[in-house]
Amino acid sequence: MCGAPARTVGWRDPGYIHTSFLKELWPNTVFAYKLGHRLFNCTYVWSKEYQFKAPPYPGQDSVQRVVIFGDMGKGEVDGSSEYNDFQPGSLNTTKQLVQDLKNIDIVFHNGDICYANGYLSQWDQFTAQIEPIASSVPYMISSGNHERDWPGTGSFYGNMDSGGECGVLAQTMFYTPTENREKFWYSTDYGMFRFCIADTEHDWREGTEQYKFIEHCLASVDRQKQPWLIFLAHRVLGYSSDLSYAIEGSFEEPMGRESLQKLWQKYKVDIAMYGHVHNYERTCPIYQNVCTSKEKHHYKGTLNGTIHVAAGGAGASLSPFTTLQTAWSLYKDYDHGFVKLTAFDHSNLLFEYKKSRDGKVYDSFTISRDYRDILACTVDSCPSTTLAS
Repeated sequence: MCGAPARTVGWRDPGYIHTSFLKELWPNTVFAYKLGHRLFNCTYVWSKEYQFKAPPYPGQDSVQRVVIFGDMGKGEVDGSSEYNDFQPGSLNTTKQLVQDLKNIDIVFHNGDICYANGYLSQWDQFTAQIEPIASSVPYMISSGNHERDWPGTGSFYGNMDSGGECGVLAQTMFYTPTENREKFWYSTDYGMFRFCIADTEHDWREGTEQYKFIEHCLASVDRQKQPWLIFLAHRVLGYSSDLSYAIEGSFEEPMGRESLQKLWQKYKVDIAMYGHVHNYERTCPIYQNVCTSKEKHHYKGTLNGTIHVAAGGAGASLSPFTTLQTAWSLYKDYDHGFVKLTAFDHSNLLFEYKKSRDGKVYDSFTISRDYRDILACTVDSCPSTTLAS
């Protein structure tokens, strides 16, 4: 690791971290498993038995449910961390997911995982908290500033938010299908979904290695099999009315969407979702600051733009919005919550925003279309042509 406290008072030997690869799993089949350890006397110690359901095959037409949030953190049920408790919604979010686990197929934690900031014990606490979830459904993560950032380590930002971890703990604790774990971007398919997960703590601008990955991820999906194309990143590379961005005058991460919005438009990304700002906000379908639809809740046919969602209110202390009224913002919520996507089939998707305090839906929309709608050209979504071509 890179610096204090991770390399000093925050460190202790975690022992071995094991990764097991289970091959040739039959899709949609429930498997039981348990973990064990052989002692020196050749006897075994076993965990309780867990169960998980193998994912659907790519493109399978069935109901598929995805939960997405960022910035959750952890907390103690007995309140023992109240002195330094800046993740007041964490336990509520975890509780709602556990209670609804039978209706969840996969979870994406979009950066700022547990705010360990260099203290390994905080990772232990967090993994124990999410064990009921992560032992039963895929628990996928992206890299946030509190996992990765440290000066002089290749981070796009020079701050010390990781507490000296510089990505080591997050990259080791959770398996993700990255080609290089130090470059924490990857793609993954789940049934009718294609997810392109960016790493905002590394340069994403045009011409970079990550930019090439993002374009390949978006361009390579077969929208007839996987019509629902979702872009995930920790920092807001799209649109946000968070006060911090408004003060900068950008309403986004500086240099956020300048390079990427033409990719979102060209490859018809349905939803781009972010964390980092500790609140909830949903935009209209948008391209170059202009709403491409006046509809707010029931979209039919092509969106002609991408819906941007900030969903970073899963647990950490809340971030205020600017008082400025942005024309592209359809719904804002200064509260803890998370997002759930339900794909009913290849033509119908339901988006829901739920509050962590009660699990009820406070914002929603639907998309209904045929995959042929995605193939039609819109502004900047098809290759440019000339008289010569």
